[in-house]
Amino acid sequence: MESSARLRNNPKTNNNSGSSRKARLVADQIRGMDVEQALGILKFSTKAVSKRMEQTLLCAVNNWKQEHKLDPGNENLFVKSIKIDAGKTMKRFQAAPHGRAHRIRKRTHHISLSVGTRSAEATAKAESAVEEKSEVVKKTPSKRKSSAKA
Repeated sequence: MESSARLRNNPKTNNNSGSSRKARLVADQIRGMDVEQALGILKFSTKAVSKRMEQTLLCAVNNWKQEHKLDPGNENLFVKSIKIDAGKTMKRFQAAPHGRAHRIRKRTHHISLSVGTRSAEATAKAESAVEEKSEVVKKTPSKRKSSAKA
């Protein structure tokens, strides 16, 4: 069971201002996560795009709720796929010395996000993968050089 939502660019309303490259940084953080965890990450993220991505995720969850007539809290919803595409680029000019002009590119992007349900086995596998990631981070030695004098 899958449902999706899309936030398309509209330059006049400044809906998705910011480059798609910056948006992909946030998208990579939540890809494959449970919806509740993803909402927590997006809520406390300092990136400007995280608010719009949070709205898109909530929209996808509501679409899933309407399509399947089930409570999303009881299901194992997760971010199945998230895709960031480049939108229109508005081109502007800024005055430069000696009568020249520098081009300013105001980039925009589109967000396509879909949520789906996991089976019980897939949920256990995803939780173990998250635990393994945290263990690897803890075991990684620091890169500081010891300042032992001989």
